[in-house]
Amino acid sequence: MRWLAKWGSWLGIYGSLVLLLTVAQITGGHGLASLALAEPAPQPSPFTDYRSQRPGSVHRITVRDLPAPYATRSAANPPWVVPRPQNAWPAAPRGFKVYQYASGLIGPRVLRTAPNGDLFVAESSGGRISVLRGVSAAGKAERVESFAEGLTRPYGIAFYPPGPDPKWIYVGQPGAVVRFAYQNGQLRASGAAERVAELPDGGGHWTRDLQFSKDGTTLFVAVGSASNVDDTPEEMQRADILAFDPDGSHRRVYAWGIRNPSGLAVDPATGQLWCTVNERDGLGDDLVPDYITHVEAGGFYGWPWWYLGAHQDPRHSGKRPELSRSAVVPDVLLQPHNASLQMAFYQGQQFPPEYRGHIFAAEHGSWNRSVRTGYEVIRVPVDRNGHASGEYQDFLTGFVVDDQHVWGRPVGIAEAADGSLLISDDASNSIWRVRYQGGS
Repeated sequence: MRWLAKWGSWLGIYGSLVLLLTVAQITGGHGLASLALAEPAPQPSPFTDYRSQRPGSVHRITVRDLPAPYATRSAANPPWVVPRPQNAWPAAPRGFKVYQYASGLIGPRVLRTAPNGDLFVAESSGGRISVLRGVSAAGKAERVESFAEGLTRPYGIAFYPPGPDPKWIYVGQPGAVVRFAYQNGQLRASGAAERVAELPDGGGHWTRDLQFSKDGTTLFVAVGSASNVDDTPEEMQRADILAFDPDGSHRRVYAWGIRNPSGLAVDPATGQLWCTVNERDGLGDDLVPDYITHVEAGGFYGWPWWYLGAHQDPRHSGKRPELSRSAVVPDVLLQPHNASLQMAFYQGQQFPPEYRGHIFAAEHGSWNRSVRTGYEVIRVPVDRNGHASGEYQDFLTGFVVDDQHVWGRPVGIAEAADGSLLISDDASNSIWRVRYQGGS
């Protein structure tokens, strides 16, 4: 449904003024906040939507909760992106405070913090990588520079080698991984990009997140599918996580059957690779849950024939029966059509101790649900052995105005040098900063 994504983008860019004038007429000039959704709130169920989002609320979905395919119709509900209403602000759990660290960016997506504390931002719509440095007395970035320009929808960013003194910055683009020579504190690239590895391309999911293994010997690259649920030759070496040597050689498939692994992260404690995944559309409101999971080397995660273990997609009935028992059940099931994007393991000291080692993930929100879900940041508890229990919590909410209109869409997550949390938002073109203040 590529036309839907393009349509939603067009509305967000060109339709805001017309929409605001219309809303002003409807509400008598009182603004978007006065609009109310007539549909009743959901009854108690593991499947919820934005009306049930509250910072600190706990959710858990299991495979036992899955409905049958087509239990509800497949909805088309793309968001109308509007300017942030005057009194709207992201809501965090008690004791946390949210600041707008930067604004006026061009489609900010993936965030990565350099060893010296600079924040690197992939401005995918602007075709550039920017660098933000410092925090002013007003809580804003003290300096914003363009590190590299003229890129093609840059997304993933990774520093190599891992550790305090990287020499390269790798950038994921739809058809290739490129890299720039780098020294700590450098604000502009000193030379042209060097092409490191070719990637499968040709349309469809274009995000290419990157991570190096803890020992620096392997570069992982997330490659989403070209389609929703096709098994055609165009899907060769797509819907998987590829692995390379750091110089781009020795390309191999690390894990497969992963429709769109939009975010990659390596657990600093264990070295285990994890990913966030956007699952398939078209089976109804509550299928198929998106998920966050550790990634098993050689693991098969079901797409396109199976989902969440031995559940066959009816659009591929009877195909590939030999794969039903090998399909991995992911660790944490999220709301279907959440569009989970970047994730990060929190390692700082600024948040309370119980947050250390936990996952934070940005839920961008999607179109294939009658009442929208996503549009938030979630927290996934991880124990000392690196295992997730299957539950997740709402952490940062408040980006939805009503079921038709949203003003914010979280994408990227990074930990700042001081331990605060940074979140990119490609609807308001902002970066939000969350600090723990204590008390209430």
